[in-house]
Amino acid sequence: MAETRLPVVVLISGGGSNLQSLIDRSQRDLPIEIRAVISNEADAYGLERAKKAGIPTAVVDHRAYPDRDAYDEALMAHIDHYGPALVVLAGFMRILTPAFVQHYHGRLLNIHPSLLPRHRGLHTHRRALEAGDAVHGASVHFVTEELDGGPVVAQVRVPVKTDDSAEQLAARVLAQEHRLYPLVVDWFARGRLQLGDDGIELDGKKRLQPLVFDAKELPEQ
Repeated sequence: MAETRLPVVVLISGGGSNLQSLIDRSQRDLPIEIRAVISNEADAYGLERAKKAGIPTAVVDHRAYPDRDAYDEALMAHIDHYGPALVVLAGFMRILTPAFVQHYHGRLLNIHPSLLPRHRGLHTHRRALEAGDAVHGASVHFVTEELDGGPVVAQVRVPVKTDDSAEQLAARVLAQEHRLYPLVVDWFARGRLQLGDDGIELDGKKRLQPLVFDAKELPEQ
């Protein structure tokens, strides 16, 4: 019997390196079918990554809509055309409306480059250095109406070096994002992970805290 693959739509705004990690894993052992990649930016390089993998793409430019509500309504129509069971935000640089988030409740994941709840929002690597953090990292969370505030599923910790620049730290964190995101998506695709009424459930058990990994503990791609 052929393996059942979870239908997924990925949203991007830029280079799409996390998208690439999902594409690569889906070609091996990650049981998802990426049905479309949608961007709000026509020049996002992630669209080229999708096209090279034979994945349909679309551009829904937010500048063409009068307000955030109108844009999100159009975006939802594009997404729903592909019938996804999961929507994955992979560097999608838009604040989503409550209506959008509610529409995809429990099937909308995001990856954020910090150890949430620390450093929500932008410029996380610079802020981690300015704060003198000894450890930085990335978090995968379900999306709610609160910016970067949804229940965190898993995190990966990355040590901060004394001579780090924001760019160096960002590069090391990004390398671990490429390992963490496919892992969490795999849990969801296999039915192990869900967002219940009382929070995250993994393997049928409620989790009050995210799983926290050091880089060496994550499986290789």
